[in-house]
This record gives sequence, structure tokens and C-alpha cells, in this order.
Amino acid sequence: MLKNVAAVLLDGVHPFELGVVCEVFGLDRSDQGLPVYDFAVVSAEGPTLSTHVPGFTVSTRYGLDRLEEADLIAVPAGSGYVARDYPPELLDALVRAVDRGARVLSVCSGVFVLGAAGLLDGRRCAAHWRQVEELGRRFPRAVIEPDVLYVDADPVITSAGTASGIDACLHLVRKEEGPEVANAIARRMVVPPHRDGGQAQYVDRPLPPVPGDTMGDVLGWMERNLHQEVTVEQLAEHAHMSPRTFARRFQQETGTTPYRWILRQRVLLAQRLLEATDETVDAIAGRTGFGNAAALRHQFVRAVGVTPQTYRRTFRGPARGADAA
Repeated sequence: MLKNVAAVLLDGVHPFELGVVCEVFGLDRSDQGLPVYDFAVVSAEGPTLSTHVPGFTVSTRYGLDRLEEADLIAVPAGSGYVARDYPPELLDALVRAVDRGARVLSVCSGVFVLGAAGLLDGRRCAAHWRQVEELGRRFPRAVIEPDVLYVDADPVITSAGTASGIDACLHLVRKEEGPEVANAIARRMVVPPHRDGGQAQYVDRPLPPVPGDTMGDVLGWMERNLHQEVTVEQLAEHAHMSPRTFARRFQQETGTTPYRWILRQRVLLAQRLLEATDETVDAIAGRTGFGNAAALRHQFVRAVGVTPQTYRRTFRGPARGADAA
């Protein structure tokens, strides 16, 4: 169980990424019946540290000894983390934590700290798209997934950037406490309750000038009609374009094809229904446009890595996760 959480400070820490961890795990939400974590901010380099914001410092009374009892150690991003060295006692504490069964989680460039501790060797991990090349150069044994938001290679969880740190933290809460708790925290934070880790990062891609978001209406229609079978020709007609122009413009504005976009949205909708309802897999397959349970299972395993039934048991438990399909 996740009870005791510590966030690690190093000189140059980014306040926002630190705040992400504090917001998810450090606030008392017992008035909503939500779990309260034993949370502490821990310094690896003295009681007062600078941040990447000029004139803004942070201080704490907790040292590295606090990590010995943590169930989760989070390492936020910081300036210079890509190239600097880290205190050996911090790296040793991270290794000991994993060896005794604790989890470690990084936000953005905090992944370099985990790499320096040897915790990425042979493990899948996420990194900000601007840091993928350097992470691979420094830690060639890391298995980097360059485009995803976060990777859960339990007990090591890595996230790609600022907002994906929120996603990774909420994912861990969802995994440990269930969807109701994660959704309640997300509502308090006014953020989406669940963005899948495999979702692509918003990579800097130069796009040709277009008159506004030309795909907005079409994407909205597609999302509302995931249960329907549609063709590129039908979508192009809806967008008042030729099929060839529509396909090219869709790729430019979304980074993927219409088929892959629809498929991903259908899987995401299936995930939400598996988490939040007791509908059978057959019924969910109908609602999500897959048609039958076999087709849903095939695409779900390809996208998520587990069957719909396994996913439901993971997030809802065996009592509520029973499937009649």
C-alpha cells in the first residue's frame, strides 16, 4: 500500500514540477474521504536550495534519512539535471528503496537522477522529447520510449514532461487506490482524470500555415460517434475537403491518421467504461465501435498490453470487476 511519500530536492529544482508531486500526494483531502499520505519534502543538498526561478529558494527540515521509510520517492525536474553529478548518498538511497520494494517516480529531467542510480538499466522509461537523445547517450542501457507521456515499469515510473508528471502521479493513485480516488483528486486539481501513458507527447513539429484549427469540428464529431463505422471519404465530406487533402491535413494537425486516431479513442473509451461501469465486454465493444468482444480484446491488448478483463480487475478489483461476457 502507498502510505509514505517523499519528494527529493536538489539544487535548481523546478517549483512547478515539485508542486505537482506536492499537490497530488501532499494535501489533506480527508474532508472528501480521500486518503492522506504521510508526505515530506526531502533535501539532498542542505536545508535551503535554489530553484530555477531567480530569487526563489526552498527549504525543508528533512534529510535523506527520511527516504528509508518511504513507499514512494518522487524526483521532480530541475535545471542542469541533464549534465550534473548527484550526491552518492542520494543514489544509494534510491537503490536501497527499490531493493526493499518501494517505488520511485521521476518528473521530466528527474529521470536523469534515476539513470545515475542505475535504475534505468534494462528498464523501459519515458523522457521529454528534447532530452531523449542525451538520456540515451548518458545511459545506453535504458530502454527509452521517446514519444509517450509516462512509463510504468514498476517499481520505476518515469514521466516525460511537466503535465505528464500529473498523469503519472494520478496513474499511480489510480493503480493503488482505484479510479474513484484518482478521479476525485483530478477534479480538485481541475485536470483530466486519465491520460493514457502511451499517448503521444506534444512534440515540436513545424506545421504549414492553416486557417485555424480546421480539424476541430471533425474531431468533435468523430469523438461523439466512435460507435459508427466511418470512411476517410465520409470524414472528408464532413470537413468539406477532398479525401486526399483531408488525409494530409489530418496528419499535419493530429500527428496520426484518421484510422489510428479513432482506434486510440475507442480504446480510451473502453478503458473508461471498464473502470467506471459493470457493463459486459460485449456491451462495451458495441459502444466503442469494435462490434464484438473478440475485436475489442485484440485491439485492447495491442494498445494497453493486457486483456479488457485483466484491466478491469486491476482498476476495479475482483468483486466489482467480474465480467459476464
